[in-house]
Amino acid sequence: MKADPKGVLTGVHFIDGDHAACEGALAAGCRFVAGYPITPSTEIVERFAARIPKVGGVFIQMEDELAASIAIQGAVWGGKKVMNVTSGPGLSLMMEHLGYAAMTETPSVWVDVQRGGPSTGLPTLPAQADMMQVKWGSHGDYEIIALSPNSPQECFDLMIKAFNLSEEYRCPVFLMMDEVVGHMTERVAIPPADQIEVTERKWTKKKPGDYKTYGTTPEDLVPEMIKAGDGYRIHMTGLTHDDRGYPAMDVPNQGKLIPRLLDKIRRNADKLVDVRMDGCEGADVIVVSFGITSRVASAAIDAARAKGVKVGHLRLVICWPFPGAVIRKLAATAKAFVVPELNMGQMVQEVRGAVAESEHRVKVVSVPHPGGTVHEPDVILEQILEAAR
Repeated sequence: MKADPKGVLTGVHFIDGDHAACEGALAAGCRFVAGYPITPSTEIVERFAARIPKVGGVFIQMEDELAASIAIQGAVWGGKKVMNVTSGPGLSLMMEHLGYAAMTETPSVWVDVQRGGPSTGLPTLPAQADMMQVKWGSHGDYEIIALSPNSPQECFDLMIKAFNLSEEYRCPVFLMMDEVVGHMTERVAIPPADQIEVTERKWTKKKPGDYKTYGTTPEDLVPEMIKAGDGYRIHMTGLTHDDRGYPAMDVPNQGKLIPRLLDKIRRNADKLVDVRMDGCEGADVIVVSFGITSRVASAAIDAARAKGVKVGHLRLVICWPFPGAVIRKLAATAKAFVVPELNMGQMVQEVRGAVAESEHRVKVVSVPHPGGTVHEPDVILEQILEAAR
C-alpha cells in the first residue's frame, strides 16, 4: 500500500538525522510514540510531538524508559504503528520489554541513537557500542532486525524500511543510529506519498471463533493480528504460551514456540541481506563498516586505492541478521578483512565467526575506537596497508 499523504512532508529539506528519522516514521504510518528524553535522541521525539497533532496521532512523554517501552506495545494491540526512541542508558532499562515484544511478537520500531558508554558515559558524543546489546541484551533466545544508517537521507529511508520489516516479521526492529548521524545536517529528499511503499499490518480475515492469536502454518511462521475492540478475545503473556496466547509452561510448547520465533527470521536471512559493496570483487582487502564509520572508512579506502592497493568496501545496512554468507563468499578470494567500528570490537566478532565457517585462512583485523569522536582516516589506512602486505 502507499503512504498516507498526511504524514509525508514532501520535498527537499536541509535537516539533521534525528529530524529525518521522525519524518520517516510519520511517512511509514507511525501514529503513537512513547518516549523519555535522552541525549542525543531527544530531537526525534521533539519533532514528533510537534508534528503528530497534524496527522491524528499521539505522543506521550512517560516517566521513564521502562514505561515508554511497554506503553508502545499496548498501542500496537490497539491497532497503531509505534516507535520508541532512546540512547544507551535508556536502552539498558528497556531490555526486559524488548524480550516481551519478541515473545509476544509485537511489531515495533526501536530507535537507538548511540553515544559513548558504559553507564552515563559521554551523553553528547558518538559511539557504536550498543550493537551486541540489541541482539543479545534481553535474556532467552529471540531474533531481532537492526538497520544502520550513515546519513540523514538514510535515516528517513531506513526508518520506513524498519517499520515495513517490523510488520512483515512481527518482531522488534532497531534503527541503530549514532550521535554524529543523528546531529548531522544534510539534504534529505522526501518523495510524494504515492512513491512510498508501506507494509500494512497482517490483519486476520478469520472470524473470532476461528482465530488464534499465535496460529501459524509450517509455510508461514508469522501469525496474523487483530486489535482490541474488534470482537476478538485477546490473551497475551510473556510466559511460554500456546497458539491461543494462553500460558502453556511445558517442554512441548517451549519446543514449538521458541524455534518458530527464531526461524521466522533465520529462514529469511538471505532475503534480509542488505549491504553496499564497492570494489569487493577481486579485492585483496575488504573493509567492513557501518553507520558513521563507513563514511570515515571511505576516505581511507580512497587513499589506499591511490597507493595501488586492491581494497573493497562492504557496508552493512542491515546488521542483524548478520550477512555471514556474504563474508564467507568474499573470504574465498580476499586476503584480509579490516573492521573499523566505534567500540572495542563487537561486529568484528561476527566477521571472524563467518570467516572461520568459510574454511579459508583470512586475516580479520579489528580497528577499535572507544568513542567520543570518529576514527582518523589515517588509522584505518594504516591497517589496510598492513593487511595488504
